[in-house]
Amino acid sequence: MAGRLSLPEVDLSCPICCDIFRDPVVLKCSHSFCAGCLQQYWGPAGHSRDCPLCRTESVDEPVASLTLKNLCDSYVQDSGGLEAPPGELYCDPGEMCPLHGERLKLFCLPDKEPICVVCHTSRRHKQHDCCPISEAILDVKEEIKSALSSLQEKKEAFDKMKKNCEDTAAYIQVQAQFVERRTREEFEKLHRFLEAEEEARMEALKAEEEQKSQVMRQRIEEMTDNITALSETIRALEEELALEDISVLHKCKKTMTRANLPVEDPVMAPGVLIDVAKHLGSLKYTVWERMQKIIKYTPVTLDPNTAAPWLVLSDDLTSISDSDDKQKLPDNPERFDPDTGVLGHEGFTSGKHIWSVDVGENTAWVLGVAKESVKRKEKVSSVLKNGYLSVYFYHKMYFAGTSPLTRLSLKRNPQRIRVQLDCDKGRASFYDPQDNTHIYTFKHTLTEKVFPYFWVGCKQSPLMILPQELIVTADDCC
Repeated sequence: MAGRLSLPEVDLSCPICCDIFRDPVVLKCSHSFCAGCLQQYWGPAGHSRDCPLCRTESVDEPVASLTLKNLCDSYVQDSGGLEAPPGELYCDPGEMCPLHGERLKLFCLPDKEPICVVCHTSRRHKQHDCCPISEAILDVKEEIKSALSSLQEKKEAFDKMKKNCEDTAAYIQVQAQFVERRTREEFEKLHRFLEAEEEARMEALKAEEEQKSQVMRQRIEEMTDNITALSETIRALEEELALEDISVLHKCKKTMTRANLPVEDPVMAPGVLIDVAKHLGSLKYTVWERMQKIIKYTPVTLDPNTAAPWLVLSDDLTSISDSDDKQKLPDNPERFDPDTGVLGHEGFTSGKHIWSVDVGENTAWVLGVAKESVKRKEKVSSVLKNGYLSVYFYHKMYFAGTSPLTRLSLKRNPQRIRVQLDCDKGRASFYDPQDNTHIYTFKHTLTEKVFPYFWVGCKQSPLMILPQELIVTADDCC
């Protein structure tokens, strides 16, 4: 069997039957075959006389190869006797053609299946390109190796994605714990404020109650004294009224003087009741209005899910600074990496929006807006052609993010930058809010959502989004 042959046996084997050559013949193309195998391959009519290996058309009759025959005979003798008849050779059933009982020696390339010599001459495979089984095995193994390599790469990609998903799931728990902690801290501040406000209002109520109750107690005492005096006068008059003799006349002057003493009519003074309306009127609004003293509103909130791993965000998501350490964060599609950028959480498609940033002593920053479609996994310059409308401060120079950059000449280094975005007019303007000095304006039609954009390359000083003052007015319209 071909699979059992050693290297010399392979060299002395017919490519068609894969056995030791019997009556070997050689074609003009120098390929050798058993005479019987070649004739069987060509068929009785001999119409197709091509080489089974290289398909070269053979016009001349095959020539007997005496040298090859002698080598084969010597090999058979050295192997311990005459070669067994072909029918007695062991052959694995998988190597036999189920239709013709012949050894599978060729591989049909179009049909991708092993065939025998008889199959090759049949109508089904006669015009098909074929190659020897040994060559097909090598080719198929190469295809398998290629497919295996591709599948291994896919498996590695899935392994990497699984690890990323596992890390993301763990990070989600970290995020949830952080949000829970911060939420409780913020509500605790509100609770403390409300408790203090409630206590102050209760104390004010008690103070007013005590003050007005004291007034009423004093009035009650006054009324009691007046009632006692009047009761005594009434009793005296009643006693004199009961007299029948001249004594009434002797006492009448004194009695009438006492009876005619001026006594003010009792009246209730105004404002003696508790001012309920003052305590309860628009109570929640009044408390909320006072609450603004402890509450800050920032027009832009940083989105930590977009922040590069090197950036450090404050707990309230209003300031950002650079660092040397890369945090272990999920590589989600929204995140900038490797560029050290971060976006605001809310995007805009219409309307006017204003926010100011304290740049302080930061020596490397970029501020402006970025389109939603900007590339976040590549390090590209923050210029207009890449989807950014921004201004730079780098190497002690100011630039507008045009292509190429536009150098800006400022009279002084602003400590704060105000960004004014008008989506409807396609304007992004930058000012120094200290004296309202205009720095630069981009005029660019916005066709997609844009987000506030921040880039920082300085570790000493953070960028801080400044809070805005809120003014609440009542609507006078009825």
